[in-house]
Amino acid sequence: MSERLSVLKTYKLYVGGKFPRSESGRVYEVTTRTSAADAAGKGAWLANAPLASRKDARDAVVAARKAFGGWSGATAYNRGQVLYRVAEMLEGRRAQFAREVAAAEGLPKSRAAEQVDAAIDRWVWYAGWTDKIAQVLGGANPVAGPYFNLSSPEPTGVVAVLAPQESSLLGLVSVVAPVIATGNTAVVVASERSPLPALSLAEVLATSDVPGGVVNLLSGRTAEIAPALAAHQDVNAIDLAGADPALAKELEVAAADNLKRVLRPHPVDDWTATPGLDRMTPFLETKTVWHPTGALGVSGSSY
Repeated sequence: MSERLSVLKTYKLYVGGKFPRSESGRVYEVTTRTSAADAAGKGAWLANAPLASRKDARDAVVAARKAFGGWSGATAYNRGQVLYRVAEMLEGRRAQFAREVAAAEGLPKSRAAEQVDAAIDRWVWYAGWTDKIAQVLGGANPVAGPYFNLSSPEPTGVVAVLAPQESSLLGLVSVVAPVIATGNTAVVVASERSPLPALSLAEVLATSDVPGGVVNLLSGRTAEIAPALAAHQDVNAIDLAGADPALAKELEVAAADNLKRVLRPHPVDDWTATPGLDRMTPFLETKTVWHPTGALGVSGSSY
């Protein structure tokens, strides 16, 4: 029996629930990361990843905006079910992701498997928060007068997310899951050096119940794509987790043009640590409603 040729995987972007190539047609080499490879300056070839352009970024924003109404309007319970479904699908491909994370981050297989398990658990953790965050952050406010005064958190809109550079899957999930758990939609720039686990995660999202456009994944040069997102007038917020200090400062200036919410980068020693609410609250806005008590409404109904 003759030897067969290997079928190499073609990685693509994930925009609007579809898998397009970059409109520029560009790709870049992704290599393994090991101590020996780092010493030599280059590891073994893994794949060619799409090199997204600013046009791809704009397309992703359009897709995210289109998906925002349906996703933000879904019940919190439903969003929790969807996030849990992502965890289920990722669990079914655990071995594949462990291999990809090991190659991407130069980790032993056992350590990579721990990272994947933590990423799965992170989806479950945020799934549980979708219908609880409003109870924690909202409430009834005491006022002087015959009124109910109620405050509730609402999603801010389209959030650009620069994924952490050194944690290709767990760090990525840790910054994306809280954004969509709270009803926002996301345009995500994957780790520049290690984008393959992120691009494979797109396949999990596409085969789960996440509506197309809720999460859009781009790979390429962070310094090329991020300024277009920071300056985009239809992006409401940006998470700078994957930006170096010089780039972060540049992006903050660009984001100020339309008063974007900015989550500044801060070092994370251990992505496996149980997260708090720090990545959910920056992308929520508080809506306060006044309602008369004991008065007749316009229709004549008693409240």
